[in-house]
Amino acid sequence: MADQVRQASTETEEISLAWVKSSASGDGGNDNCTEVARTPGHVHVRDSKHPEPTLTFSHETWLAFLHIHS
Repeated sequence: MADQVRQASTETEEISLAWVKSSASGDGGNDNCTEVARTPGHVHVRDSKHPEPTLTFSHETWLAFLHIHS
């Protein structure tokens, strides 16, 4: 379900992020969506209504967040 691609720049290169909507967002035209994109070293999170700015976390921090909130 990677429906949006955005260029993210790093110090050495540009990479494409494939954003995936949260399954909790539903398909009923609900615009209140959280989207996540993964890269080898980080997890990027954004609000689909306001895609800038994004939040960036290490994989370890993201997994700790998911563990606490599950």
